[in-house]
Order: sequence, then structure tokens, then C-alpha cells
Amino acid sequence: MRERPSSELTKAIFRPLTTRNWADLERLFGPRGACAGCWCMWWRLERAKWAKQQGEKNRRAFRKIVGSGVPTGVLAYLGQEPVGWCAIAPREHYSRLARSRVLCPVDDETVWSVTCFFVRKEHRRSGLTSQLLQAAMQYAHKQGAKIIEGYPQDPRRGEMPDAFAYTGFVSVFLEVGFEEVARRSATRPIMRLMGGG
Repeated sequence: MRERPSSELTKAIFRPLTTRNWADLERLFGPRGACAGCWCMWWRLERAKWAKQQGEKNRRAFRKIVGSGVPTGVLAYLGQEPVGWCAIAPREHYSRLARSRVLCPVDDETVWSVTCFFVRKEHRRSGLTSQLLQAAMQYAHKQGAKIIEGYPQDPRRGEMPDAFAYTGFVSVFLEVGFEEVARRSATRPIMRLMGGG
């Protein structure tokens, strides 16, 4: 599922999320916290705790994580307007990955994980996801990451609703140099990019 490049996006800039631009993330995510009150906490919590915190409690929890200074991801901007988000952090920050039958670690390597994309509706399928992924990779490499891992969807029957595409598509990861290293589900490979740091 390839994105259509947009000439407008050559003007996109990318910044790591910090407390200084937290308000931009809130503006991008809107009152629903990107999707169903997630606030990018899905991969960080057990299902029951995530559901209990859904909405405002997840927002406050993620704000606290950002305030601690640990890496959380990068925002995309067109001018001053936030238009996209990519979550990336060391894999151990995402406890749900360790518990997942399909996405649990393939080895003991130190890995950074790309877990989520959120792009404003009018910029979807425009090439922004690919740019966000590249910006996230550069950010992680500057932080010392040597292996970056992603968990994209590999849809078998054409289109997939945007709500289910938040981990990205295989085609985008292949485009920037990732390779498949494991597949425990027909539609959900584990992909890696080696090097950097």
C-alpha cells in the first residue's frame, strides 16, 4: 500500500516531542487523544489498565512520560501546524510488546521500536508516513540506537481502514530500508533496520 508523494510535504519539518511542544501534540491528537482516548499509551500498559485510563488519565500519563525527558517520538509540521506523529522509543518502554504472542522480542538485542503513526486526515496517503519514519530513525540514531524495529501491517485484501493502520504498512518500511526478521502472523511481520548509533 504505497503512499502518493505530495510536493507540499517537501516543506515538512520534524521535531522531537518535548514539554516545549506538548501543546502541538494535543492540538494534533484532538479531544479523542488520536484514537479512542489512547494518547499513545496502548503499547505501554496492560489492556485493563489502558482501558481504565482511557481518555484524560492516559493524556496525563503520557504528559508525565514526556516531562521525564525520555524519548517518545517526533512530530511533523507544515509551517507552524502539527500534521503528523511517529512514536519511537527503546523497546523496553513498551511492555505490551514483551507480552505479545505475535510481536514479542525475537532476540535479546537492544532495540528501538516504532509503534505508532498518527497523521491528520487530509495528509494521509501523501508520503508523510515515510518522512515521519525517516525522521524518527534519524532521531533514534542520534540517541545511540543501533537497531530500529517496526511492526507494520501487511494487508492481504487491499484497503485497510485508517484506524487499523496506526503501526504503518510494510511498503513504507521497505521503502526506507527495513527488512523482515520474523513473522508469527500472516499480516504482521517484525521488521528491522540495522546500523546507526
